[in-house]
Amino acid sequence: MVIDTGGVITLSKSQAGVMEELAITTTVGMDGIPMASREAAIARMPSMIEKQAVAAVEEAAVLLFLVDGQAGLVAADIEIADWLRRNFSHKCIILAVNKCESPRKGQMQALEFWSLGFTPLPISAITGTGTGELLDMVCSELKKFEGLEGLDDVEEDENRVPAISIVGRPNVGKSSILNALVGEDRTIVSPVSGTTRDAIDTELTTVDGQKYKLIDTAGIRRRAAVASAGSTTETLSVKRAFSAIRRSDVVALVIEAMACVSEQDYKIAERIEKEGKACVIVVNKWDTIPNKNNESTTHYEQDVREKLRVLDWAPIVYCSAINGNSVEKIISAASLVEKERSRRLGTSILNQVVREAVAFKAPPRTRGGKKEAVFITQHRLLFVHQRLSSSLMTQN
Repeated sequence: MVIDTGGVITLSKSQAGVMEELAITTTVGMDGIPMASREAAIARMPSMIEKQAVAAVEEAAVLLFLVDGQAGLVAADIEIADWLRRNFSHKCIILAVNKCESPRKGQMQALEFWSLGFTPLPISAITGTGTGELLDMVCSELKKFEGLEGLDDVEEDENRVPAISIVGRPNVGKSSILNALVGEDRTIVSPVSGTTRDAIDTELTTVDGQKYKLIDTAGIRRRAAVASAGSTTETLSVKRAFSAIRRSDVVALVIEAMACVSEQDYKIAERIEKEGKACVIVVNKWDTIPNKNNESTTHYEQDVREKLRVLDWAPIVYCSAINGNSVEKIISAASLVEKERSRRLGTSILNQVVREAVAFKAPPRTRGGKKEAVFITQHRLLFVHQRLSSSLMTQN
């Protein structure tokens, strides 16, 4: 997400597959984070953000130290360079001087960064100057590591990791659920609305060895509320959340237990149904409901089914992300619906469905006469960005 505003990225983001099979993590800037003393939650965020950046650096094999060629050398650059040398001298550190649009001027801009103790490489993210050389340097360093020689090999689609996106309104506990599932703070959790601004991918491996890609998304508010706020960041965040739905196999729709189902929850449910995604309805903060019993839980589920009627087939999981109660059931339910979505249907079942559909509403007549479905079979599952069932119908 690229916006002319400081502090837009608020956590580390990992993205696989750029020309070669790399895992690239973007971290937040470690300087200039806006503060607001009246908000205790906001006051804690810079340290939480820096913790995420440190974790990303510790996990990486190659570190890309990015500085601003137009702003020149600043105190924060010197501090970060000292920190990198002191703690990560055993790793490959590449110093890239960004915003060097002119190749000739870029060399001059990069000169003062030699004092940081690294060889500066002038680049421009806007024009692409030097980015090819930068990618070659990264790939060359990565191939020195044992077990990474096969970076060019691409996994078979059938072995791909199922993606589960976690979506919902702001502050329903999406990031808390992801952190509870992976057992560590991979995303920043705060009572401040809009803490998560982008769709963040995290890999999870269950106890039985099954891998999943979890996608934490920004809260989705009503379109009118987003428009009235006039925030470019929020507008892009919502677009990224919808994009995450499209590229996922299963969508976990999170609602807040006390609030139950709102109109916005229904709008999001409609979007999930329109995209044709498998879905699990997650009722978070279930521990806040007082005096629960089997009867009240049954009534609550009936209310959810009625208000989210477009997803009346989706399983419901009740959990509490804060204390970790029943969050593991989300993965179990997601695994079940993902398998159902990928299931191959027998030819006899498909033909029975077609016969019933034609009996209910016959196809329109054309000049050639009446159309009739002769035979239908599911001949393959497509693996493009997600699993898609493909069926072949023969007509007269």
